Amino acid sequence: MPSSNHTGIVGTISGSRHARRVLASAFVLAASCAAARADGVSAAGVLFEPPSNAAEAADEGVAVHTFIKMMKPQFGAKNVATRAAAGLPPYSGYGIETPGSLQCIYGFQSSGATACNPNQVVPLTSLGSNSSTIAIVDAYDYPAAAADLAAFSAQFGLPAPTSANFSVVYASGSKPANGSGSGWDIEAALDIEYAHAMAPNAKIILVEAKSASFADLFTAVQVAAGYVAAAKNGGQVSMSWGGAEFSYEASYDSVFSGNHVVFYAAAGDNPGTIYPCVSPNVVCVGGTSNRRGGAANNFAFEGQFAWSSTGGGPSLYEALPTFQSTSSAASVIGSMRGAPDVAALADPNNGVWVYNTTYERGAQWWQVGGTSAATPITAGLDNAAGNFALNSAAYLGVLYHYSGAERTLVTSGYCGFNYAYAAGSSWSFCTGYGVPRPLNGLAQL
Repeated sequence: MPSSNHTGIVGTISGSRHARRVLASAFVLAASCAAARADGVSAAGVLFEPPSNAAEAADEGVAVHTFIKMMKPQFGAKNVATRAAAGLPPYSGYGIETPGSLQCIYGFQSSGATACNPNQVVPLTSLGSNSSTIAIVDAYDYPAAAADLAAFSAQFGLPAPTSANFSVVYASGSKPANGSGSGWDIEAALDIEYAHAMAPNAKIILVEAKSASFADLFTAVQVAAGYVAAAKNGGQVSMSWGGAEFSYEASYDSVFSGNHVVFYAAAGDNPGTIYPCVSPNVVCVGGTSNRRGGAANNFAFEGQFAWSSTGGGPSLYEALPTFQSTSSAASVIGSMRGAPDVAALADPNNGVWVYNTTYERGAQWWQVGGTSAATPITAGLDNAAGNFALNSAAYLGVLYHYSGAERTLVTSGYCGFNYAYAAGSSWSFCTGYGVPRPLNGLAQL
């Protein structure tokens, strides 16, 4: 469907020295395409990075980069959908997660005899509120957004995107530069597809920032918040990007505000903390890994643990917020804002199926991971669970007075520099209070 312009931006932010390097945290493991990109390596199983990932110190305050890694294609010489659209993946025999398998893992549908096998379980389409909005904020234009989302939805038996449930908004009022091949296009594909997959009835809005500077992304966040606040039940804003913390970051915390809007940001795919995930006005989403049996064991789901590469830890500059200082997690967190708050699947060795036709000629299906996946998954599942809060503070206030009903703790695994942090029987710097649950959620706060 055609994109629409946005007028009446909710404030603007100067793009001078306050524009800083931002990393989109998508982690792409494998692409189904005819050949590896010329800027990569062609040996099977070897990671390569697109040029946009070559961030250098000289870019600080000027440029922003995606954070994407890829492997040589695994799924065949020619990337075509080889299976009928029956709610199942385009290629069988892989342990890559699907909309249905994720809904199953997180308890939003019964595993039954499938043990959440991604090659067998199909998604429910009744999840999410049609009176709510999930807004996705990414940089640059993704010209195939509607077409790619339509193909993804058809493959997995999800509602097709229409003018009623999907739109693209230009945060600056005019179309941004074409982001095809930049990495931001596959980031946007991941984000809109898995917000839609987890909450098929919610309206999805892709808000495209003029550039990948903090200034333009923050303007887009404000635009996104305006759209979410206008929905009857409010909703979520999902941000799968971030950058190194900086001393004056707290001056931007007010960007993440809006009535009936909860903001989610990725914790990153390396040890340490990033902004805006450490903002006290943001739900910071860390990463988990799924443990599955192999093909001989029917890819049975066996549990989840902390992803070793997830971001997390005490903030460098953000003070300890009240919702943490008054909680049982305070003794673990210490004197500064702790991250993450929650977590979901991020390990690219599990990964999720993503449909994108703009990053690589001839490529369609990709295996993608990173906390870029965890963030829209969490936003979508909270929508599906009916977790609509007055704002992020209200959400976090309930979460940190944890009763066990809101999340399922992840009790094993390590993360951080030298694997210094461990998941366990309470809040942790790897996964916060854990992964989504469908029942007894936050409801309307």
